[in-house]
Amino acid sequence: MQKTIFITGASSGLGKSAAKLFQSQGWRVIATMRNPEKESELNKLKDVVVLPLDVTNLDQIISITKKVTNLYSVDVVMNNAGYGLIGVLESLNDDQIQRQITTNLLSVIRISKAFTSHFREKKSGMFINITSTFGLIGFPTCSIYSATKFAIDGFSESMAYELAQFGIQVKIIAPGGMQTDFAVRSMELEKHDAYEELTAEVSKGYSAEQIANYTKVEDIAQIVFEAATDHKNKLRYVAGNDAIGLYDQRLKEGTEVQFQSIKTMFTF
Repeated sequence: MQKTIFITGASSGLGKSAAKLFQSQGWRVIATMRNPEKESELNKLKDVVVLPLDVTNLDQIISITKKVTNLYSVDVVMNNAGYGLIGVLESLNDDQIQRQITTNLLSVIRISKAFTSHFREKKSGMFINITSTFGLIGFPTCSIYSATKFAIDGFSESMAYELAQFGIQVKIIAPGGMQTDFAVRSMELEKHDAYEELTAEVSKGYSAEQIANYTKVEDIAQIVFEAATDHKNKLRYVAGNDAIGLYDQRLKEGTEVQFQSIKTMFTF
């Protein structure tokens, strides 16, 4: 029987790569995005349904979820939509902070809630929530972004406990750097004169040269597919060599040792 995955933020990057991979493996893909009229690739693929969804719009989340679950038996929901708000806290205004939290965190909570009854009634289903290395480890200029990603991690673990009794799984994919245009397309960067040296040092990680060393987005999509199909009772999938290295260091040396090491790098 054909399986169905619902993906947010499918217009580019990891969301689009995952949509193409699942489709190639025989899945039906519900690919959602803010501007489906601009999509010129996914809507040409067999068994891919492209739908409009602005994840900051609660009414639209509810209506799209009802529409989809009335038509299809959804097996996996991939909460992928999000962007990076990069800058020291002093450089960010309240609107920026609220928009980041609404897009990255509230959307995951709202979409999860909207699909939970569907999964509970069929006694199966899976949420795959995309976090980040910075949802496991803090980093300068990423305070609000990390706040959303750390929160998704805690939310996901808590929901995994709540939903286990109904045969529903929750899994977390925590990628490191990916070879995408995320730094251009999905990053909002703010600066503050008092933190000029710190910001310049951190920004080296977003250079074209550094991005070229990151993991291919197709490889991260493959990890998403494995999480959806490996039948493992596993919560977190740390994805990408840089992410695995940092996380393994944290597990081996301990949080405090790694904290002091990173802090020293950015003490001028």
